[in-house]
Amino acid sequence: MSTDVLLTLSVFAATIVGLVVFQSRPAKVFGVTLLALVVLGLADQEQLISSFANPGLLTLVLLIVCSLALEKTHILRLISSNLMVKSYRKTWLRLYVGTVLSSAVLNNTAIVATLLSPVRNNPYHSPVRLLLPLSYAAILGGTLTLIGTSTNLIVNSLFIDASGSSLSFFSFTAVGICLVVACGMTLWCSHHFLPESNLSNDDTQGYFIDARLGDKSPLIGRSIEENGLRHLESLFLVELVRQGRLISPVAPNEVLEANDKLIFSGDITKVMQLTQFKGLSLFADSNGLLKSNLTEVVIRNGSVLDGQSLKSVGFRALFDAAVVAVRRDGERLSGKLGEITLRAGDFLVLAVGDDFKTRKNVSKNFIVLSGVEPETKMGAAQSWITVGGFIAAVGLAAFGLVELFVSLCVLLGLMLFSGALTTNDITRRLPIDVWLVVSAALLLSQVLMSTGTTDILLSLTQLNVAEHPYLTLAVIYLCTWVITELVTNNAAAALMFPIAWTLASVSNVSVMPFVMTVAFAASSSFISPYGYQTNLMVFNAGGYRLKDYVKVGLPVSIVYALVVLFLVPYFFPL
Repeated sequence: MSTDVLLTLSVFAATIVGLVVFQSRPAKVFGVTLLALVVLGLADQEQLISSFANPGLLTLVLLIVCSLALEKTHILRLISSNLMVKSYRKTWLRLYVGTVLSSAVLNNTAIVATLLSPVRNNPYHSPVRLLLPLSYAAILGGTLTLIGTSTNLIVNSLFIDASGSSLSFFSFTAVGICLVVACGMTLWCSHHFLPESNLSNDDTQGYFIDARLGDKSPLIGRSIEENGLRHLESLFLVELVRQGRLISPVAPNEVLEANDKLIFSGDITKVMQLTQFKGLSLFADSNGLLKSNLTEVVIRNGSVLDGQSLKSVGFRALFDAAVVAVRRDGERLSGKLGEITLRAGDFLVLAVGDDFKTRKNVSKNFIVLSGVEPETKMGAAQSWITVGGFIAAVGLAAFGLVELFVSLCVLLGLMLFSGALTTNDITRRLPIDVWLVVSAALLLSQVLMSTGTTDILLSLTQLNVAEHPYLTLAVIYLCTWVITELVTNNAAAALMFPIAWTLASVSNVSVMPFVMTVAFAASSSFISPYGYQTNLMVFNAGGYRLKDYVKVGLPVSIVYALVVLFLVPYFFPL
């Protein structure tokens, strides 16, 4: 065994161990992998540059950037406006179909973010019965097209690097449709495993808002009732903190004292009415940011905020933003806003400063949502250019008239020229992490195959593809699925593609069944709230527990696996 092979095996093994140990930091793990390959002389300059400039990867980055403008339009809100009806069956079906079709061409994180509020606030059905199906529908919809999910585009990037050609727009559609139908039926049958509503509809629901009474406020010495603090629109005074002592519930005749902390809960869009009370300031007001645009975010799994309080991490210095309110759906928060221990999945409303958009740590710690108060209001002309341009770009590429990369370049230029996108938008949300992960994966894939390391790995497995092709596909699927649930879908696709490709190549069988199996298996995250962004977004919103994902997601995972393993060889013969 040569030195290069030993070094490559060591880097490959270290990458897998690193991804398991540091599950929330795949970009850093792959970054170290890339450096190791270059420093150890396993990859040359030409390979490094080609990995970062891979056409499939650049197409993925362009697609994500162009999708940012779509989030500013009203297209997703129009989709959500007519989903909720009195019949649970009809509501479930409308939500499932609408989400699936939208996710086939749009960013599924944006779709779930837009639909969260209509589902939570619908007057007919418990959100707990709809939110998890919403997340699963978004995942399944992504399997329908090449651009439905970043996983498909990452596999396509690797495929282009290995074969020199691209997968077609509809390569995934036949199997994807079968998955949507079969898994949708399974999900409907398993909805009985969803918990009964554990979210109350009392006044404690909504955002947790912290206001402080100044020592010279005219409200001091007067009761809650006299000050008119019990009759606010969609905001409710749920508790009062006085000299470290918590008072809850707050009686109407409770007399206010200087430096009291008043804790409200309710509709965040009504928060500005609190500033009308002289001497009453919000948590963000003390930071001088309250008059800035309000931005809603979700704390990512692995964020530096997870398990910390706002004060302990120095939130303002880190992000040039102040927290106006926090919400943890399914649980009532208590105490001072700055001292609450935050968790992954918590929703925050931020009053942001001028530097917030350009802070590189924003995307690493938050999923940025829209809908509280959009940072920019898109005009009618800009909306038409954005929506019409996106449909045209995707349509031309889908029918093979223009390369997707070219059509997206033109669309991006139009968006920048019309003002639908700004350079600040792109700078703030450029998917650097995805770019780094895929580039490193491409480089690792090249090294694994050029050094013959994959051949040695395959010899260790003692798999004879020619004799047991279906068993081999099952093993590839299982390994990819495990990595997806333990790490991330993108990492699973990146690590398993070179192994699957080499398995097929050395055995003189078609590579397509193996490529497609990796792609579909990497999107099969149904039994963990942390394996996929949309699962995390609905985790707290629905008050779910890990066992809920297992009970509902396991049947879906089994059916998903069976459909892939039976139909991929049918549509892509071995």
